[in-house]
Amino acid sequence: MKITKAVKSDLQQILDLQYLAYQSEARLLDDFTIPPLTQALSEVEQEFAKGIFLKAVDESGEIIGSVRAFPNGDETYINKLIVHPTQQGQGIGTKLLLAIEQECFSARYELFTGHKSVRNIKLYERFGYTKFKEQKVSDTRTLVYMEKKS
Repeated sequence: MKITKAVKSDLQQILDLQYLAYQSEARLLDDFTIPPLTQALSEVEQEFAKGIFLKAVDESGEIIGSVRAFPNGDETYINKLIVHPTQQGQGIGTKLLLAIEQECFSARYELFTGHKSVRNIKLYERFGYTKFKEQKVSDTRTLVYMEKKS
């Protein structure tokens, strides 16, 4: 597996992987209208123009993971850390998280995940992220905001 910066021609494949990876989150919440499942390619292209996208590629050149970051001064906002469902639990998400932190060295990192995403929360906590805010966005969904200070 290799982690590199994504290019614009990767965006459709990353979006397809996003749809696949967020199915488990949607099942947890019993809500298949969560933003990662309704995001359009044009929106991903707008994010790409503003941020940094990394991709994890397997030996055959298939994108099996991705993460986005949006540096803003001394802070970086990390978003949509995704790994193909058949590849989860193999350290790919960990490597992507570490790679995006190295790519966007900041005094503070911020990300969020769903309150029922225990595996995600535990991953982020292992790397020094702490919860600092929860925001209820619907009757079934609460976002947990986490930060890490360097």
